[in-house]
Amino acid sequence: MLTYAHIKSNRRKFLALTGLTPQEFQLVLPAFERAYARRYPATKTQTGDARQRKAGGGRKTALDTPEQKLLFALVYLKAYPLQILLGEVFELSQPRANVWIHRLLPVLQQALKVLGVQPQRNPREFSRQVRRRGEPLDLIIDGTERRRQRPKNKAIRDDFYSQHKHTHTDKNLVISPVKTKRISFLSQTYRGRVHDKKMADTERIVYPRQSRVRQDSGFQGYHPRVAEVLQPKKKPRNGELRPGEKRHNRHLARTRVRVEHSLAGVKRARVLKETLRNYKANFSDLAMELGCSLHNLRVRERKRRLRKL
Repeated sequence: MLTYAHIKSNRRKFLALTGLTPQEFQLVLPAFERAYARRYPATKTQTGDARQRKAGGGRKTALDTPEQKLLFALVYLKAYPLQILLGEVFELSQPRANVWIHRLLPVLQQALKVLGVQPQRNPREFSRQVRRRGEPLDLIIDGTERRRQRPKNKAIRDDFYSQHKHTHTDKNLVISPVKTKRISFLSQTYRGRVHDKKMADTERIVYPRQSRVRQDSGFQGYHPRVAEVLQPKKKPRNGELRPGEKRHNRHLARTRVRVEHSLAGVKRARVLKETLRNYKANFSDLAMELGCSLHNLRVRERKRRLRKL
């Protein structure tokens, strides 16, 4: 059985299994424990009824400590194993592993929100958050897609098919400052057929008026109320770009690629990199938010460590 006590001293193995260092794990643990106690108080049963006997009676679970619960949730997100395999690793049946996944991930979401690493989800509040955090006003907006299994429902199957990826996907918009790798904004999750500009128009994001927004050609025609919008110049039909326009495009590409580095950090969680197998409502959106929050946590703690050096 995989236990926290067994792997906490092996930093390399711990990082490979959870995506966090032991120090980052210890930072999340108190907030996770408090969030679990609030969501599932010891005075009530799992269904929310008052307990008729003291907590701790009955069968003992393999996830009997906060460390084991958090380890279970992080291993699932990072490694994304089949539930039958996850159950074998933690000495649980496949149905119990499934129950614990959907029980613990919302708790982890709340814990990361308390730690202040959750990306902004409300497009109307994005401008306020940027000012409150003192983040740079040079921003990159981009769309990202994640594969999902082909829907069995024919009525919605085409809505998830992405012509860009040639498969069925879920999509999100993200905004990241140029000078950091933090994900500052995460949109709602859309079906793969929706275009990047359509998502941006639907979200109606409120930016700081003094900000500069860098975007790729997928946002052609998207002009938010900001000081400046930077976008590559498209080659005219039957024509060529001038040398100055090519230099401009190369300069923008060198900057915009930084958001791809941020997304690579988000997708260290293999639940976002591999084909999504979970059909539960809103699970795809929850997984993406958790991936962004864990990435933001790593970015913040890495900066703090560098300052101490």
